[in-house]
Amino acid sequence: MTVDAVEEPFRTQLTVRLREGDSLLGVALPGPCTFTSGNGVEVLWMGPDEYLVLGPELSRESSDLEAELSRESSVLAVVDVSAQRNGFRLTGAHAADVLAHGCSIDLDPAVSPPGTCVQTLLARTGIVLMVREEGFTILVRQSFSDYFRAWLADASLEYVS
Repeated sequence: MTVDAVEEPFRTQLTVRLREGDSLLGVALPGPCTFTSGNGVEVLWMGPDEYLVLGPELSRESSDLEAELSRESSVLAVVDVSAQRNGFRLTGAHAADVLAHGCSIDLDPAVSPPGTCVQTLLARTGIVLMVREEGFTILVRQSFSDYFRAWLADASLEYVS
């Protein structure tokens, strides 16, 4: 198989608004359209003072993470949005080709290297797209998950052996 899609549900997702600062939870803040990783979390740039912190699978540690973020002096607000989006991991030799069927972002590694993170449309569905060394993570709104799964299956057909 040259395309593999795996759902990653139930991941901790926290929207964080900042007053100022250069790190969250000891992880350097990413610049526009990028994400950074460390200390068990990923920090995605969502706007000039807005970040999405992706943590581990939902558990008791999720609320600990929210409390820890709330204690940071530069944080204005933390909102748990874990139930808002489902995550999907897309890997394989033709992962970018599958995404090209419904996404206008140029996924050539020279243009969108690993660490790139954008909010865009994929098959007329709003997503957050993360470019990784080994493929892509797509965060799609919960209410569009069934549609996205069906679209992904259809778009992948020509690449499945």
